[in-house]
This record gives sequence, C-alpha cells and structure tokens, in this order.
Amino acid sequence: MIRTSQRKPFRATVTVPGDKSISHRSIMFGAVANGTTEIEGFLPGADCLSTIRCFQQMGVEIERLSETAVRVRGRGFEGLKEAASPLDVGNSGTTIRLMLGLLSGVPIYSTLIGDESIARRPMKRVVDPLRKMGARIDGREDGRFTPIGVRGGALQGITYESPVASAQVKSCLLLAGLNAEGDTVVREPAQSRDHTERMLPGFGVELEANGTEVRIKGGQTLTGTKVRVPGDISSAAFILAAALMVPGSQVTVEHVGLNPTRTGILDAFRMMGAEVRTEITAHWCNEPVGNVTVSCNDLHGVEIGGALIPRLIDEIPILAVVATQAHGTTVIKDAQELKVKETNRIATTAKELRKLGASVEETEDGLIIEGGTQLSGGHCHSHGDHRIGMAMAIAGFAASGDVVVEGTEAMDVSFPGFAGLIAQL
Repeated sequence: MIRTSQRKPFRATVTVPGDKSISHRSIMFGAVANGTTEIEGFLPGADCLSTIRCFQQMGVEIERLSETAVRVRGRGFEGLKEAASPLDVGNSGTTIRLMLGLLSGVPIYSTLIGDESIARRPMKRVVDPLRKMGARIDGREDGRFTPIGVRGGALQGITYESPVASAQVKSCLLLAGLNAEGDTVVREPAQSRDHTERMLPGFGVELEANGTEVRIKGGQTLTGTKVRVPGDISSAAFILAAALMVPGSQVTVEHVGLNPTRTGILDAFRMMGAEVRTEITAHWCNEPVGNVTVSCNDLHGVEIGGALIPRLIDEIPILAVVATQAHGTTVIKDAQELKVKETNRIATTAKELRKLGASVEETEDGLIIEGGTQLSGGHCHSHGDHRIGMAMAIAGFAASGDVVVEGTEAMDVSFPGFAGLIAQL
C-alpha cells in the first residue's frame, strides 16, 4: 500500500531504474550470442527476472553479480536446450512475444505460459506472421492465448506489413528472421520503439532500418558484448509528472534514455505548456542518454493522437493524471493498443481517476479529460498493473485528501523502489 497527499513545491534530482525494454533484450541477445555478455544497469524488476529464469531453464548460464549487474555466458542459438518444464514469463508480454520469435527457429520444443494477465493478452499478432515463416505453433484457441507450444525448425523470411506499430511484433519477427532463409522485412504504419534495431549491431548483427521498415538477413550469429542500460524514460515519466502536479516544483532525472522513439511523453508535456529541458550526455549501446528537467507552469489541455501514440503508449495513464490539472480539455485518441496491456488501461485509468473526483470519459480509442479539477482523496487499486498503480500514487500529489493505492506489489515489475523515491520528494 502507498499513501500520498497534496504536496508543497519541491525540487529534486534523482535517477530511476534501468530501462525495462533494453534489460529484456540484453538478456535475450546475450543468451543466444557466442561468448560472454556483461550487463550494467540491469533492471531487477519482476518482468526482467522472468526473462532470466526462462533462459536459465534452457541451460544458459546467467549470473547476478549484483542487483544491477549480470553476466550471461552464451553458446549461440545451438546452445539452447529443451526445458524440462513450461517457460513461465510471469506478467511479461515482452518476454513471451520476443521469445516466440526467437524459439521458432531453434530445433527444440518449448511451452510458454504466464500469469492471468498474460493468459488474456492476444498472441495471434505474432503467431500469424510466424506461421507464415513456417513456424509450428499451437495453443489455446488456435494460438490466440497461452499456453502456447512452439516446435522450432526451418523458417523462411517474409515481408510483413504489420497492422499495428508494435515493437514487440517487430522484434519477434526480426529475431525469427535471424534463423530464417533469406531476408525478413517488417513494415509498420508508424515507427515503434527501435531498441532491437539499435542493440543488435552491438552484438555483430547487420540489418537495415529505414523509418518504418526494417530488413534483416537470415543465418547471422551474435557475439557477446558489454551493455550499459540507461534509466527508463517510462519510469522517469512518473517522477517528472509529480513536479507538474505541484505548481512551483522542479525535477531533474539523470542518466535516462532519450531514444526519440520513447520520448513522446516529453513532447506531450511541452504541448501542455510545461518547461522541459533535455541534455544528451552520452550514448550507451547506441542509445542517447542524458538528463531531463521538468518545471511546472500553467498547463492547458491538448489533443494527443496519431504518430505520437506509439512514442508514449506506456505513459498514457500518467499523462491522463497530469491532464486533470491542465486547464481545458485533453483528448487522447488512436490508443486502442491500451486495451490489450496488463489491464484495459483505457477503462482502468478512467475508473480509478473517477474515484478521485476527476472528470474522465472513455472512448473507443482513448480518453477525454476535463482539466482544472481539484482531486479528492480516495482508495485506488493497481489491478495488478504497475503503471496504473504508480499513476494513481502521483495523482495524490494534487489531491485534497490522502490517496491510498492498494496492490502496490505490481510496481516491482518496472520500478523497484518507487515508493521510497516518491517519499523522498
């Protein structure tokens, strides 16, 4: 349980845990690389630990040197062994979708399962194109849901026009393409996160990335390397939003990833009138890294949609919270993808904010928020969704009474130590 309430203006400089997307990929790519991969800044969240356990079940030696340092001793794709029991991805959609692609080209049998949330999340978006490549996949409702079984083998490269801009779909097919004959090409309606395209060359893989199209040649091998993981901009968004909830406040987050496919939330804050300053100080594993400072000004409502949505899809719950304090109406649209996250985040965000007196309307593809609202105290619940729980905790910074959030164990999925950090603010 977390309890928050209206705060006085504050100034703070903080760091946040490592990027979840990059941490997942560092383990996966290291596990199928030849040689040792050293990872610094790893996110020890529940999802990333699920990825580690899955590869350990397949015989990969993975050593936790500290909370945030990991050593992976890879022996190539051929080093993966058939697991004696199902691979449990826990709550991690990234783990299951990327592993489906990776395992489709490895000549072993694997069964993948997860928690209740994973059992509800759609897998056909990756199963269908993988089957077109020749993958042998079966599962509940013809592979629509877990449990899912994969018998890996020979694959053929394809050109796939993805109906959604999804880094998970794209990365799944690129990983399958590494073991396919010929080229695999993925085209998206808008550019999604490009961590896979940025990281694979560091492991010795050649690919061509051109905006919304990525091409990879089959038959390539990976070589172990060193990975330094930047702070997660999605986690930083909650801390930056805290400053926007309390007029006169300012927060700086240091050493955070500033990949332009991930910084849509900063653009949204600027559109609302916040003062946002960024400074790139380094590049780690081909990712721009630096500092972000946000100061609270008078905020106003905006319309968020189109190509901006894939760049801030995970931050929409906290964006909705900030919108309650912006004058006027904020419209969030083109965000149907929110319905198939850990929860239906459109419905859950609206439900929990209404408990605090916010004026929020659900639409088919987003939310309409009437801003300038004095939030009240109340009891909220994460519903097992880390981003919902953290968003409601930040809502308490502008509430007239205490906001109590239940189900806070979900926050460990992406932000271990969240409660302690916001207490410091």
